[in-house]
Amino acid sequence: MAKLKLGPIDDDKPVKISVELSAAVHRDLLAYARLHAADTGLSQPLAVERLIGPMLERFMASDRGFRRNA
Repeated sequence: MAKLKLGPIDDDKPVKISVELSAAVHRDLLAYARLHAADTGLSQPLAVERLIGPMLERFMASDRGFRRNA
């Protein structure tokens, strides 16, 4: 089983935005969703849209330059 950086995702009220992704990034997100489901014990992968927000949150939390200036 993969040890992913992204853990379980809280069921929170989302804000909808529109994002344009390359086909390669979309394919990678679909693969990540499958691994994430297996890693967290979900029976079905989450929709790609549900992964993007927590991924961005995790990225910004780990970005030292952003943390220093935020």
